Amino acid sequence: MTGSAVVVGAGVGGLATALGLRRAGWAVTILERRTELERYGTAFGIHPTAQAALDRLGVGESFRARAVPYRNARIRTPQGKVMARLPLERIERKAGRPELLISRPYLIDALLAELRAFGDVPLKVGENVSDVHALLADNDLVVGADGIRSAVRAACSGGGRSGPRRLGAVAWIGVADFDSGMYGETWGPGRFFGMTPIEPGRTNWYATVPEATTSQELRRMFEGWHDPIPRILAETDPATWIRYEMRHLFPALPAFVDHGKVALVGDAAHAMTPNLGQGACTAILDAEALTRAVAAHGTAALPSALRTYDAERRRSAQRIAFASRNLHRFMSTERTRLRDALIRTLPS
Repeated sequence: MTGSAVVVGAGVGGLATALGLRRAGWAVTILERRTELERYGTAFGIHPTAQAALDRLGVGESFRARAVPYRNARIRTPQGKVMARLPLERIERKAGRPELLISRPYLIDALLAELRAFGDVPLKVGENVSDVHALLADNDLVVGADGIRSAVRAACSGGGRSGPRRLGAVAWIGVADFDSGMYGETWGPGRFFGMTPIEPGRTNWYATVPEATTSQELRRMFEGWHDPIPRILAETDPATWIRYEMRHLFPALPAFVDHGKVALVGDAAHAMTPNLGQGACTAILDAEALTRAVAAHGTAALPSALRTYDAERRRSAQRIAFASRNLHRFMSTERTRLRDALIRTLPS
C-alpha cells in the first residue's frame, strides 16, 4: 500500500474519494456519522465533465446504466408560457454527450459496488468524528467529506470562520410515480417549481418556497399553476417529501487543504445552493482531482499533491457556488417583471 487515508463522510464525494485513493494503491477507511447511508431518491444532474471524472474513477459504465438524459427543458411562467430554454442541448453539442440524471441511491450503489470489489475498504457507520487531530496522528491523509457542518473543516486553520448560512428559503423535494412529459422550471413571485426525469415512468420534482412554508401549505402555494404541477403535488404523498433548508458555506475558504495532510471535498469545502444543479458534480470533480494529484505525487510529496489539488479546484468550485447563490436570488425575487424580461432575451 502507498499510504493510509481516512475519509470522513460517505456521501457521493466521500465514496468517490475513497475509490480514487484505493485505485491509486492507498489503504483507505471511511467513517460515516449516520448509522446508515443516505438513500433518499432525488435526482442528481451530472454534467459531462463530471461524467468523464466518473469514467476515470472506473464507475462510468455502471453509472450510465441507471442514468437518463436530460433534454428539452424550458423555463416557464406559472401560466405555462415558455420564457427560455435551459442550455442542455448546447452543453450536449459542445461536450459530445448529454447531461445525465441519476437517482441518488443508484449513484451511491455504483460507487459502493466498485469499492466493495477491492474487499479491503472498511466503511464504519455511526462514527461521529470529534477528534480530527487523532486521525491526523494515525493516517497519512485525512479527507473531510462530511458536509456543510464538517468537523474536519472546523479543525483546519481558516475553517473556523466559515459555516452554514441560511437563505430564508426551503426546497421541498419528491418523486411522482408518473412521467410528467414536461421538464424544466416554472418561476413565480418568490417561489419556483422544477421537474426532471429520474427513471422511466417517474418524475423528480422540487419546489423552492419561503422558509416558513409547511408541507400543508405547499400545495396551496402552487394552486392555479400550469399542469402538471398541481397534479404532481396532489398525487405524491407528503409523507415522502423531503424538506431541504437552503444554505451555503460562507465566507469562502482560503484553502481546501491544511497541515500538508488534510483535504476537503464537496459540501465540506464549498456547500452551495442547488440552483445550478452542480453539488454532486463538484463533489465528484473534487474527488477525482484530489486522488489524481495524490497518485501523481506519491506519499512523500503529499503536501505538493494537496497544493496541486487546491490550485485546480478551489477557485472553480467557489465560482460555481457564488453563481448558484446569485441565481437563487434572481430566481426567487418577488419583483418578477425585470427578471422575466431578462429571461425572455435567452433562446427559447
